[in-house]
Amino acid sequence: MTALPDLSAAQLAKAYRDRSLSPVEVTRAVLDRIAACEPKINAMYIVHADQALAAAKAAEARFGRGAPLSALDGVPATVKENIATEGDPCPVGVPIADMTPRAADSPVPARLREAGIVITGKTTMPDYGMLSAGLSSLHGVTRNPWNLAKNPAGSSSGAGAAGAAGYGPLHIGTDIGGSVRLPAAHCGLFGLKPSLGRVPIHPPFLGRVAGPMTRTVADSAALMTIISRPDPRDFMDLPYDAVDYAEGLDGLTPKGLKIGLLTEMPAGLPADPAIVAAVRAAAGALAAEGAEVVELKGFLTEEMLDGMCRFFEARSYADIVGLSEEKKSRLLPYIVEWATWRAKDFTGTDVMRAYNAVQAMREASVKATQAFDFVLSPVTCPVSYAAEAHSPTDDAHRALEHIPFTVASNMSEQPASSVNWTFHTDGMPIGVQVIGRRFDDRGVMRMSRLLEQLRPEQKAWPMPG
Repeated sequence: MTALPDLSAAQLAKAYRDRSLSPVEVTRAVLDRIAACEPKINAMYIVHADQALAAAKAAEARFGRGAPLSALDGVPATVKENIATEGDPCPVGVPIADMTPRAADSPVPARLREAGIVITGKTTMPDYGMLSAGLSSLHGVTRNPWNLAKNPAGSSSGAGAAGAAGYGPLHIGTDIGGSVRLPAAHCGLFGLKPSLGRVPIHPPFLGRVAGPMTRTVADSAALMTIISRPDPRDFMDLPYDAVDYAEGLDGLTPKGLKIGLLTEMPAGLPADPAIVAAVRAAAGALAAEGAEVVELKGFLTEEMLDGMCRFFEARSYADIVGLSEEKKSRLLPYIVEWATWRAKDFTGTDVMRAYNAVQAMREASVKATQAFDFVLSPVTCPVSYAAEAHSPTDDAHRALEHIPFTVASNMSEQPASSVNWTFHTDGMPIGVQVIGRRFDDRGVMRMSRLLEQLRPEQKAWPMPG
């Protein structure tokens, strides 16, 4: 039998409806799983056991009356640390932050609670969310459940590790350059970076989104139906599309689809040959079902990627420049070096050139991909890297060279996902990225579901506890 924490949201919803399981017993099982695994994984910043059990009891009472709040009422979920929740500090991975508890839920957790979803706690993230790694000066080292010596990636590191370890079926991350898709790929999950503005977020920022991270596409689809509901606090949000993302998830026909196959970029690290092979295998599976697959030339230039790096560096330098030496000493030295080594000498002209490079990236991404229904590519460049590494290069002067396949979709506002396809010879997961046209979030989820059905047999989930 599948252990309760490993059941999908869809399985739990059915069991709640037919009264074969209760939200309380499931929540207790999830909390027990967290307690058993946390000493090894360190994926949780806060565990709200009492609050979660109270929410589960309320859900159980609603099911007893036959009046659940939503299709996911009573299902456990975690929320990334930087997504503000009422009563919790929001330190963005650093010990020098204002630890005043937030007065209100931000949009995503507000929608979760309205739907009766049981929030078990908050997941870890690296300093300021600016590392693709599970290292934090506040939280310590978060490890990958598939291999505790390996990195879960980031910045939604805790969410990725929690999903792989079975801390319940639903997890929310954020993504500004790959921070949902990268840990999804390294942890074997499905992760969706929605179109900018599809899921209300506060405060909004260029390229920044919140998205689901789950073991199945269907669970993310059900979650998207809830978290995409409108919230006036996001002044960059899209007009509300009252679609049920789970409806019609199956049934996408490959025949007649035009698929772009992107395996190389002229900038950043090259993708590991095993990752390229997985992407080609996924494209081949679609071609065998009647899709037209066309090789797509890489479009991200060194100038664009370096401009993106400079833009992020300038943004973080503004956070760090005014800190005292004592406060700087409490941050990861890697982050301080990354944010200051050249940004300290930037002029206004330098920053505007960096911003213009970001806009050039946006234009290039849309232009390169618009002829295709979907584009398949690598998510990340290495299959894995050490848990203690700050990034795949572990070089503060080359901190973002592993994001050439993910960052452009953030700047172009295109939806993109990571779907686990296969596993490396060392047992680590290998994900494939699906990039869609702007605003076609539902299409990306349907294509991801198709790949989920076509992929090779998957390994059993790890049991690090």
